[in-house]
Amino acid sequence: MTITTHRPLLEPHPRCIRQGESAGFTLIEILIVVAILSILAAIAVPAYQDSVRKSRRSDAQGALTSFANAMERHYTTNNTYRGAAAGGADTGAPDIFPTQTPIDGSTKFYNLTIQAATNTTFTLRATPIGGQVGDGIMELTNTGVRRWDEDNDGAFGATENDWVSG
Repeated sequence: MTITTHRPLLEPHPRCIRQGESAGFTLIEILIVVAILSILAAIAVPAYQDSVRKSRRSDAQGALTSFANAMERHYTTNNTYRGAAAGGADTGAPDIFPTQTPIDGSTKFYNLTIQAATNTTFTLRATPIGGQVGDGIMELTNTGVRRWDEDNDGAFGATENDWVSG
C-alpha cells in the first residue's frame, strides 16, 4: 500500500509559479483605481446633495399646501383667516398646524409661519433652517400664488413667482 502526501491547500502548484513573478496588484494599478473612484465620488456626491435638497424643498411645498388647507378649515369655522397663529395672533407660528417640516421627522428643515392674515386673505411662509439654509424662502397665498426666492436674495424677483427651479 502506498501513501500519497498532499500539498497544503493554499500552496500554489509548482507549475503555476514562474521564476521572478509575484502575484497581486502594482502600485500604479491601485493608484489608477483610486483616481477613478475619486472622480466618480466628485461627480456623485454633489448630485446626491442636490437631490436631497430638492426632496426637502418638495416636502416643504407639500406642507405649505396642507397648511393652506388648514387655513381654509379655520376660515370655514371662524369666517376669517385671522387668529390662526399661536395665542390667537394673526401672524407668526401657526396654532392650527405644525410649525416645522418635515412634520413627522426629527430633523427639521423649514419653519412654517403665517406671514399675513386678514379677514379674507393669508400668506404662508416656509423659511429654510439647518441643512436647507440658503435655499430661499417659499410662500403660498390664499389665491394659490406660489413664490420661491430661488436666488436667496431676500426678495421675490419677477421670475420667482412659482416653485419651479430655473
